[in-house]
Amino acid sequence: MPANRSKSEKHDAAAKPVRRDPYEVLGVSKNSADQEIKSAYRRMALKYHPDKNANDPKAADMFKEVTFSYNILSDPDKRRQYDTAGFEAVESESQELELDLSSLGTVNTMFAALFSKLGVPIKTTVSATVLEEALNNLVTVLPLPMGQPISKKVEKQCAHFYSVRITEEEARSGFVCRVQSSDKSKFKLLYFDREENNGLSLALQEDSAKTGKVTSAGMYFLGFPVYRLDQTMNSVAASKDPDAAFFKKLDGFQPCEITELKAGDHVFAVYGDNFFRSASYTIEALCAAPFKEEKEYLRAVETQILTKRVEISKFETEYREVLAQFTEMTNRYAQEMQAIDELLKQRNEIHASYTSAPPMKRSRSKSRGSFKEAKEDGPVKDKKSTMRDRPKKKKWYNIHLKVEKRKPC
Repeated sequence: MPANRSKSEKHDAAAKPVRRDPYEVLGVSKNSADQEIKSAYRRMALKYHPDKNANDPKAADMFKEVTFSYNILSDPDKRRQYDTAGFEAVESESQELELDLSSLGTVNTMFAALFSKLGVPIKTTVSATVLEEALNNLVTVLPLPMGQPISKKVEKQCAHFYSVRITEEEARSGFVCRVQSSDKSKFKLLYFDREENNGLSLALQEDSAKTGKVTSAGMYFLGFPVYRLDQTMNSVAASKDPDAAFFKKLDGFQPCEITELKAGDHVFAVYGDNFFRSASYTIEALCAAPFKEEKEYLRAVETQILTKRVEISKFETEYREVLAQFTEMTNRYAQEMQAIDELLKQRNEIHASYTSAPPMKRSRSKSRGSFKEAKEDGPVKDKKSTMRDRPKKKKWYNIHLKVEKRKPC
């Protein structure tokens, strides 16, 4: 018969929200590809975004549920854990929600900026207004000639759209789109798919990262899998365990969803992701044909990184076991050292008891009585007797003169 649960346990069970299946929330199957999951998330996030449903609490809850579900299914490790053991295998505390800065008030934006300055990673999402305008084909798209960089400044939570035309030969050779900011502005590089109604739907995004004296972001379509490194992944777990910062460093190394582009027009955008100011940037589209050696070198290095990620995963298990043994040994070392010091201290105290006489405790009355007893029992020479026993010293005025007695005349 099962044991009765306490009132607190019943209250916790009642207060704990019942989560729906992430696949059910996003409306996809368990065999869905990453791109299909991402498209479903973008579509539902745009539908239930707080910007479009300001006074609808149900839409706000749905937006959170959609985001939470996508955070599980977009991560290969978390998706595998959920498929194996459900929500219990997924650490809900480490789920990071993406913030739309355009929907935050001034005070919340200031707090977010402060945490970002302190080094706390904050994932931000593209404004729903920008996504909706792109989906409805209400944005201005500028041409971006191949090999000709363009420098501009984009306002915060706004985007500049560019169209790049790729030929058959350039598509076979590979294509790269790079953005840099010399004043270290924070931005996102976006890639859009063209919909049937000629609208644009977000397909890829890359957050800028500091590389030397600039911030940069790039998308590489080289015909083979190219990987991106998400710096914010597992940041919460790393902060709890310093060693996790090392072992989890390559967990964010994930393949990009699109490996190559077909010939035709393709739309990119630069989104200003700064908290309070505009972002200065330079965007450039390049054909990868002149960079054959770089392409092979990139493939080789990323293969080594994948191998190293597997090795580090195995090494972590060994490291944790040795670290536990080392901690046990150091604790015993401290205990043994303390025990030895205590024994040596006791030994020294015993040795000292032989060489130093114990203190004599005599009261004032007893000392007087013992003095009287000594006076009665034994002869005590007083001061006068002592003076008599001493030989007298001759003084100059006590000179004895011998005078002969003469007979009287």
